Amino acid sequence: MSEEDTNKAESTEISSESLLETVSDAEVNSRVSFEEFTDERTLISHDAFGNKQMKIKVLEVSDEIPPVKWKFGDRVKVTKILVTIKHLTTQEVEEGEFDIELIERELAEKRHYTSTNRWIPAGDIKNGYVVGSKHTRLISDASALDYIVF
Repeated sequence: MSEEDTNKAESTEISSESLLETVSDAEVNSRVSFEEFTDERTLISHDAFGNKQMKIKVLEVSDEIPPVKWKFGDRVKVTKILVTIKHLTTQEVEEGEFDIELIERELAEKRHYTSTNRWIPAGDIKNGYVVGSKHTRLISDASALDYIVF
């Protein structure tokens, strides 16, 4: 075997050995247990025509204690969100950060009502994102004030 073939053989041995090395989950923290796994489709909502997709990430929650925990379960009050809208026809992506608390106050002041329910069940927040079925709860006031067109 030539020297070049020996070097190739050694490099493949090294790379295969490095691939077989095990690293603890605590060090890597990249392994997801079955309970933590979230299907991406549950986090996305679509507009009525199927032209847009929306995903909402929770940026900040209130430290307020939920009323009537025994009736509605464990919930958190969301104050800031990051909304990502993808236009499926053009693949254009828009992002915007919204302070729901301020929008709620603005709508109550301007229109004398608010429709936002910022209390979201803790189980409906997966990996920092809100489940798609709860999106309209969080963006209803922003839509009423035309901050979001979805």
